[in-house]
This record gives sequence, structure tokens and C-alpha cells, in this order.
Amino acid sequence: MTAIAATLAESKKEIDDALKTIGTVHFARFLLLDSSKPNLQPDLTATTASNSLVLGVVTEYDGNFNAYIQDFVSKLGGVFDALLGFVVDGKKLIPVANNVAAFQAYITLNDASQHIPNADLYQAYPQTVQKILAVFPPQ
Repeated sequence: MTAIAATLAESKKEIDDALKTIGTVHFARFLLLDSSKPNLQPDLTATTASNSLVLGVVTEYDGNFNAYIQDFVSKLGGVFDALLGFVVDGKKLIPVANNVAAFQAYITLNDASQHIPNADLYQAYPQTVQKILAVFPPQ
């Protein structure tokens, strides 16, 4: 478990820089969850492997799903290659740059937000990231 947490920590700057460059992502979060715990909180001090860990990627983005995934592959392919080594059936997708369609299908199949009852999304505003940045540029 410390290996996946370390991979996420080591990749933080690369992830943040890529998300800024992509320019369509409002929010993004990588979550490491432990399905064996009532509160889903993983034990980061555990030294033994666990089959109950789940890696979640939660994002809100503008535009088409396939274009968004292609942006992720082109900007963060190496990060996803590293993370997929920890995920069930993930090794089949490495390198994602050579398996974009399979990566998109894998995400669609495992994307909880695209399946009932999680398909609804509240939207507080209709603006895109680019429209927001035009009015409120980063400091």
C-alpha cells in the first residue's frame, strides 16, 4: 500500500501541472479507499499488501468524455501507467498511450458516476474552466 501512496505523492506536481495544461478540469482528486473498513480510510502505516484497496479518480471536467481521456493519456500517460500496475486488470492497459480505446472502455466500465444510481450530477453554474479563468485569472 505504501507503494501506491508513494506513487501518488511522487506524481503530484506532474498531475497538477498537467491538469492546468489540459484546461478543462474543474476539480480532480485521487482517492485511496479501503473497502474492508467502515469509514473506507486506508491504514497508511500497513506494511502488508491488501486486496481491499480501491483507487478512485474523481474529476469534474468540461466537454466530451473521450476527448478528456485522450487529454489525460497524452499529458499523464506515465502516471496512469505507474498507477495501473496496482489496479485489477490494469497491467493489460500499459502503456495507455498504445491502448487508448481499451483504457477508455476500462474507465467507462469502472466509472461509478456513469452507472445508476450515481448518474445524476448537480451543476451550480454553466461556465467552462476557460470562461472562469478569463474572468478570474490565476494569481
